[in-house]
Amino acid sequence: MQEALIDLHSHSTASDGSFSPTELVKLAKEMGLKALALTDHDTVEGLKEFIKAGKELDLETVPGTELSAYFEKGTLHILGYFIDFHSQKLKDRLKKLQEARAERNPKIVKKLQALGIPITYEEVVAISGGGQIGRPHFAKLLLQKGIVKTFDEAFERFLKKGAPAYVEKDKIFPRECLEIILDAGGVPVLAHPFTLHLENDALEAFVKQLKDWGLKGIEVYYTEHTPEQTAFYLKLAEKYELCVTGGSDFHGKNKPEIKLGVGYGNLRVPYRLLEKLKEVAQQ
Repeated sequence: MQEALIDLHSHSTASDGSFSPTELVKLAKEMGLKALALTDHDTVEGLKEFIKAGKELDLETVPGTELSAYFEKGTLHILGYFIDFHSQKLKDRLKKLQEARAERNPKIVKKLQALGIPITYEEVVAISGGGQIGRPHFAKLLLQKGIVKTFDEAFERFLKKGAPAYVEKDKIFPRECLEIILDAGGVPVLAHPFTLHLENDALEAFVKQLKDWGLKGIEVYYTEHTPEQTAFYLKLAEKYELCVTGGSDFHGKNKPEIKLGVGYGNLRVPYRLLEKLKEVAQQ
């Protein structure tokens, strides 16, 4: 019998996804997934609706978040699973991260305007539909205006680190990200390690450092990981006794080529990984 599949990395309209938390649960159910985690960026606003929808539709739901940390060489995201999303302390700390995002967005608008692109902050707000504004909303607007032909092109030309319209957020360091998740009773997991842009030896040294600070897992199975990367991350997880997780990083219509549960089509995340994650959460 085929093992049940899950997706431990998805985004809703509470951050930069195009599906509401309820719509995500419905889609996961339709796709035959056994469990789904909601991991919106720097927020827990969608989790109450998400958990409620899971109960109503009989789908196992995992409350999560995805925090961005400062990392000089690349992009560092830490996933937090089974967090106490009712925690006032957590909400206060996330509010500071959201304020950093809010301060950054008008600066991105100004940079794009300086490049001769006709764009207003009001247009970005309208695209976001009232959720947290992030760079994917800028990408969507650039696509709509015909400035770029694809979502990826918007990041490559304008929005990624080092591109002309990129703006660094207020720095929150990796250790603090881990502490925020641990303080909320959550399990911190290193998301998509390849975005750190580290060679294998340097990545291993960094994972070891993160483990000393409280890291509990690595996202081994991910839409954009090559087979070689997956094998190396699996080896790291085994060596440092870290949980193995996986997910599509589904954003709905904002990244239409990535499908829930299967990524580009070949992603398979087995349910047994969630069982191990739950064990760690209960320790």
